[in-house]
Amino acid sequence: MDLNLISIISHVLATTAFSQLTLGHVVMILVAFVLIYLAIWKKFEPLLLLPIGFGCLLANIPMSLMTSTDEGGLLAFFYQGVKHEVLPPIIFLGVGALTDFGPLLANPMTLLLGAAAQIGVYTTLIGAVMIGFNMQEASAIGIIGGADGPTSIFIATKLAPHLLAPIAVAAYSYMSLVPLIQPPIMRFLTTEEERKIKMAQLKPISQTVKIVFPVIVTVVCCLMLPGVTPLLGMLMLGNLFRESGVTARLHETAETHLINIVTILLALAVGSSMTAESFLRLETIKIIVLGLLAFTFATAGGVLFGRLMCKLSGGKVNPLIGSAGVSAVPMAARVSQKVGAEEEPSNFLLMHAMGPNVAGVIGSAVAAGVFISLFGSPGPETHAAIEPIVQAISQP
Repeated sequence: MDLNLISIISHVLATTAFSQLTLGHVVMILVAFVLIYLAIWKKFEPLLLLPIGFGCLLANIPMSLMTSTDEGGLLAFFYQGVKHEVLPPIIFLGVGALTDFGPLLANPMTLLLGAAAQIGVYTTLIGAVMIGFNMQEASAIGIIGGADGPTSIFIATKLAPHLLAPIAVAAYSYMSLVPLIQPPIMRFLTTEEERKIKMAQLKPISQTVKIVFPVIVTVVCCLMLPGVTPLLGMLMLGNLFRESGVTARLHETAETHLINIVTILLALAVGSSMTAESFLRLETIKIIVLGLLAFTFATAGGVLFGRLMCKLSGGKVNPLIGSAGVSAVPMAARVSQKVGAEEEPSNFLLMHAMGPNVAGVIGSAVAAGVFISLFGSPGPETHAAIEPIVQAISQP
């Protein structure tokens, strides 16, 4: 009887996930706990980190069939929306419906601040090549500097799918840490007098201009960089829903229910790819470090260009708004407002910062389009032509 009882207990235990639990699973479950903790107790980008963390938890329960590679599994089904580049563009549709391009149109010069912040993308690409990543991998890592999660996922899926998990986690983590990372950089690179500069009120923009803008941007940018059409096209369509005045139901759906549903699916899908095999590697540490450098350079690039605009305008531009040139909408703009108000409580920079902030969304999408055009699968001859140039630049 004792032998039979032991045999039964052994058989039961063999059918549980405990029998297949490895050290890698335990480490990744702890990583999931950290993400969930940051989301709930620290409120770091909870709408993203919470489902990503829980997806990671589910994926690392052995025998659960909940990883992105488990054929027929629930999260593998969700992951098809990432693999086939469906979910990130739908997120952009919702972002477009939420975005007001009015501040950018009222002060078109702030587009340059959004462009300047993309320096973090390109410097990180060079840095990634220097430490051993190939051009496709370096391009996907560099987009982290744009602080744009959907774009990072989109380009990683196209150019470096094996790095999707660490790239996505790094991008969303640094997006959530904007209020902690940016202020010290902003204060270090500006003077007290510059931070106190008050900017003139923005002029109103007509509805006609707001309607024409997304159409023109779609035509011009997508003809130049067709690879980014899924992202930029959906962004501008969502904005057209917002500004046209004739699609109230579509606008409401895109900015609320649709983006919320797709955010859940996308975040769970990303979490499902965070297995020990794909995440616990030296490359992950490199990507985390490179992502921080990318974000730092992006913030610094925007602020320094803001200082240049301040000088050229005779002190009419507060350089703090340059930090909003990254694509974390509207969090980066709020940080500009907060730092400015700390120096001068009556200063109101939020709407001015929204100009470079939404420009950063367009800029990161354009940067992704450039990388896809240069290093995507359709043009191997282009890779051969451009790679020696980048490697020459990256030589110490």
